[in-house]
Amino acid sequence: MTDSEIEITADLVQDLLREQHPDLAGLAVREVAGGWDNQQWRLGDELAVRMPRTDRAPDLQRKERRWLPVLAPRLPLPVPNPVRTGEPSARFPRPWTIMTWVPGEPLDGASIGRGDHAADTLAGFLRALHVEAPAEAPASSDRGAHPKKCTDGFDHFFQAVAPGGIADEIRAVWDDAVAAPEWESPPVWVHGDLHPANVVVSDGTLAGVIDFGDMFAGDPAWDLAAAWVILPAGAASRFFDAYAHADEATIRRARGLAALKSLFLMLMGQNGDRGLPGGKPAWGPAGRAALDRVLGGGPT
Repeated sequence: MTDSEIEITADLVQDLLREQHPDLAGLAVREVAGGWDNQQWRLGDELAVRMPRTDRAPDLQRKERRWLPVLAPRLPLPVPNPVRTGEPSARFPRPWTIMTWVPGEPLDGASIGRGDHAADTLAGFLRALHVEAPAEAPASSDRGAHPKKCTDGFDHFFQAVAPGGIADEIRAVWDDAVAAPEWESPPVWVHGDLHPANVVVSDGTLAGVIDFGDMFAGDPAWDLAAAWVILPAGAASRFFDAYAHADEATIRRARGLAALKSLFLMLMGQNGDRGLPGGKPAWGPAGRAALDRVLGGGPT
């Protein structure tokens, strides 16, 4: 998942800051654990440096730099906002970004204790985000499609995780999503990658949303899956009541996509337990808990 040819160290980040943004070079640089496409370093108390480490990461960062300043002012939760751009150089051949830091702890290392508050907060955030996107908004090459076009990915995760005694229940949820009508309204803004590592919590509830590199214009069901993937058990009904804009077909697609995302989290957890590249040990329990919530049913 990473480009091992480029070693990104605190010394490298500080050297790049001295070369391109010397007014920030005196701030402390601390590595932040996690990340797939980007390696993140906290810069002082209020900023973060995002260093791309995969081939696709520069394009994801360009997307964030272009669109987050447009979206952030109307979103009711803190999100990272780009403030400076780092240019490719002899020291580091890719563009990089300095962004605002979103305080809180990622959910994959924390928990939500105030489920009703978190459900209302997430619903308000997604209502504000899910507005009709402009024609020039980015499309997605690897997500955003109707579940029926994602069956290969589902089958791969399903077979890799081998869920045993609950296999039939999972398959029934997925088949129902595949059978659901498509999204026929204009495409809306979608975060596209809502899972426990991409939201932060504080005081037992949601406090921010991060990592918008996969944002696109399309079907909101891809975000509404978070009702099961992020929120605690029993919160999905309150979430959909507060969101108030999801019809039955959208909820069916969202629940199936939540099953897909849960299996993915479980697979990444398995890979982490085995020490494989890209594996995330904490994601396994998070994925299984999410899957249990999915199988517990949809909103009533």
